Amino acid sequence: MTLTRRTLNAGAAALGASALIGGSVRRSSAQTEPSMNADVILINGRFSTLDRSNPNPQAVAISDGKFVGAGTEQDMRSLAGPVTQVIDLAGRRTIPGLIDSHMHIIRGGLNYNMELRWDGVRSLSQAMEMLKRQVAVTPPPQWVRVVGGFAEKRLPTLDEINVVAPDTPVFILHLYDRALLNSAALRAVGYTKDTPNPPGGEIQRDGAGNPTGLLLARPNASILYSTLARGPKLPPEYQLNSTRHFMREMNRLGVTSIIDAGGGFQNYPDDYAVIEKLHEDGEMTLRLAYNLFTQKPKQELADFAGWAKQVSPGQGDDLYRHNGAGEMLVYSAADFEDFRFERPDMPPSIEQDLEPVVRLLAENRWPWRLHATYDETITRALDVFEKVNKDVPLQGLNWFFDHAETISDKNIDRIAALGGGIAVQHRMMFQGEDFVERYGAKAAERTPPVARMLEAGVPVGAGTDATRVASYNPWVSLAWLVTGRT
Repeated sequence: MTLTRRTLNAGAAALGASALIGGSVRRSSAQTEPSMNADVILINGRFSTLDRSNPNPQAVAISDGKFVGAGTEQDMRSLAGPVTQVIDLAGRRTIPGLIDSHMHIIRGGLNYNMELRWDGVRSLSQAMEMLKRQVAVTPPPQWVRVVGGFAEKRLPTLDEINVVAPDTPVFILHLYDRALLNSAALRAVGYTKDTPNPPGGEIQRDGAGNPTGLLLARPNASILYSTLARGPKLPPEYQLNSTRHFMREMNRLGVTSIIDAGGGFQNYPDDYAVIEKLHEDGEMTLRLAYNLFTQKPKQELADFAGWAKQVSPGQGDDLYRHNGAGEMLVYSAADFEDFRFERPDMPPSIEQDLEPVVRLLAENRWPWRLHATYDETITRALDVFEKVNKDVPLQGLNWFFDHAETISDKNIDRIAALGGGIAVQHRMMFQGEDFVERYGAKAAERTPPVARMLEAGVPVGAGTDATRVASYNPWVSLAWLVTGRT
């Protein structure tokens, strides 16, 4: 059979299973039974099995979405049945499907078709030409949204944006630190000289006190995300289409599984209706596990107590299932990670707020993930985890920290002792220079200390934290993991 995108779909879906099941892909004795026929056999390729005892097989066989063999072409062909697809890869490299352990694909899918991506754009002039073309085809009242994945140091000026888009609202998000709104966007959101600055944020103003269009996180990024949330939404049928396109884009990049980390303005169950409809209709092209992210400051415990009555971890199937709580457990523990500013002082109420939530989750055997950039935050969270662990053992609960850029060796060992994990993302690829300027090159060498985590036996997941800040392209994240370069 000739290799095409369509004929490879079944194989690509199965490739992700190898990472999910975490087992060997060598042929077992059970697979010699006549009834074991492969659905797909891939031959004449180069295979990355990630199995050191069998690193370079000639062929692989797949059945029911999982590998059933990896070995010689002759052995794999022996698993063929009358309807088995045999795909000649013509020397192409084949890898296990990639799993992004931290992404916001459910929220991102609702907006994907509305976003202009500057990921990988090499010049500001090219970016502005893309913006001009997008403005020309964006119907009112929709906005042009540029979010995530670029780290251009010379941003467009507000005058340049207004020339390109005098009447169409434009919102440009840069990392966690700022957003640019043209005059049309300012009118759309209603920011005036009388609009107060929100806590931790700044609406920059001219000499007369009128907003210029520059929003600054100092360091709270809520001003950026709350402003973005004021934009018009797509109708439900368009959101379905948008999410389909986003999933296929991730498939194109080699991703077959994603853990969704929830997100601000992503309310459960309302904002999950689209992904659940796609699952119900058999249109999922990714395996998706989702975490629930509290939405109400000072009401976090009520959120999780209510959800614990609606859904349980693991509820669902291999394509769509609940994964636990987070990445926001309590708002007082959120340490915003804009390295252009000093580490934020955390409120004294962290422990008081966090303990009842963690205790509820542990008692209900809900896994959780907790956003924590700085070691100081991790220390205080671990104090709570260790206290709860004395009453409700956490072993086997699959809890972990997200980000952990400045984590200390001591806290890595504390996590290991409690049976926790860490999920890292490539935020330093976009903010490494800011980190070096503030904390020095020496500190940046171990930010985050992935090798030390692995040496301690801590399970480590990799991901992108896409879509609003980083690129969703997994190869960008993998490049950073290998090289450490911005």
